[in-house]
Amino acid sequence: MKKSLKKIIAVSLTSIAMLTSLAGCSSSKPAETKTTSSAPVTITYAIWDKNQEPGMRAIADAFTAKNPNIKVKVEVTNWDNYWTKLEAGATGGALPDVFWMHSNNFVKYASSGMLMDVTDKIKNSKTISEDNFPKGLVDGTIQDGKTYGLPKDYDTIGLWYNKTMFDEAKIAYPDGTWDWKKLQEVAKKLTNPVKGVYGFAAPADAQQGYYNFIPQNGGNVISADKKKSGFDSAATKEAIQFDVDFSLKDKSSPTQAQFAETSFAAMFQSGKVAMGLFGSWMVSEFKANDYVMANCNVAVIPQGKQKATVYNGLQNSAAAKGKYPEQSWKFLEFMATKEANIIQAEKGAAIPAFNDTAQPWIDFSKEFNLKAYPEMLEYAVPVPTSKTAAKWKEYENDILKKVWAKELTVEEGCNQLAKLMNETLATEK
Repeated sequence: MKKSLKKIIAVSLTSIAMLTSLAGCSSSKPAETKTTSSAPVTITYAIWDKNQEPGMRAIADAFTAKNPNIKVKVEVTNWDNYWTKLEAGATGGALPDVFWMHSNNFVKYASSGMLMDVTDKIKNSKTISEDNFPKGLVDGTIQDGKTYGLPKDYDTIGLWYNKTMFDEAKIAYPDGTWDWKKLQEVAKKLTNPVKGVYGFAAPADAQQGYYNFIPQNGGNVISADKKKSGFDSAATKEAIQFDVDFSLKDKSSPTQAQFAETSFAAMFQSGKVAMGLFGSWMVSEFKANDYVMANCNVAVIPQGKQKATVYNGLQNSAAAKGKYPEQSWKFLEFMATKEANIIQAEKGAAIPAFNDTAQPWIDFSKEFNLKAYPEMLEYAVPVPTSKTAAKWKEYENDILKKVWAKELTVEEGCNQLAKLMNETLATEK
């Protein structure tokens, strides 16, 4: 749930120690952190996606209509600055009352005592139930047996394609029968060096790239028990090689150097690539682009040895030591209702986490085949993560970029990454 995805800001061990220390210190002043529900207050709700602001504002307004004494101020900060600002708020004891939390950073904030423990609040709620959400999304809100938030939405990855280019080449549009071989074949046919057009965008991107191909080939990024890297397995290396070959072997994708100058999303939106993998969070941006609206559509992701796409989900969390804990919980609780999820869907913000509420989101952008995204949840696998994900994903990003730049072979890069990842995972407790 990133904007894509996504540049991860790692927090140092020193920062984590500061966070834990502050959590302990702040608890010594309970009188300053409690406000009765009868007093009119304004709580802050921090998000990072401007495109979703109308939907979040509508939810906040609906909540205030039911709770006139609680107003909600929606604060939008772009992805790159969001985490810097959130870390500053955590170390300074001034987190927003309620805010979006991403899987990349959840463990860090939950284990540092920064997020409100809502385990008992959920159990005692007469309004909501965790059974209303996919189990994988609920699991993503739990750390060490305690729950620190409620699912907001989820995303999957689809294959976007340029209908005009397919029509001109007299090639049938992608559908559920496509596999790796078909994707390679069509990517080559749609590549036109003279016009500077490529058949497929294959950057060194995790969530909108190799994270999908790895489980499709029977590999994994991390073992189920989160103790071992999967990058040194043959299946994972084959999937990485498949992705790399589009640019380095087939020449049907721009190179990593070209992507460094112009993002693959920008290339797709200007007709420089015919196909690309994009998350459902990109729909708002694509809908605002005249070229994409006139020429493009989306299909389910092509399959390898098996069907798979990665999915991720955002959650709404509250500050553990916020000034208005009672009001913050009430807002969290409301956002987990079917009513709030439908509002989110009707505004086209994101695919709502609440079961069977995706249709309004699909209908919001009828120009595209958006039903492909929720359909893929049936065989989707969670984005890989662990307690030290921020660290090993740095290694992953740095090393695999060298593989895409042909500075390392797939074999060399994956083996190096697996070694560093295993050393990092060994520090987890």
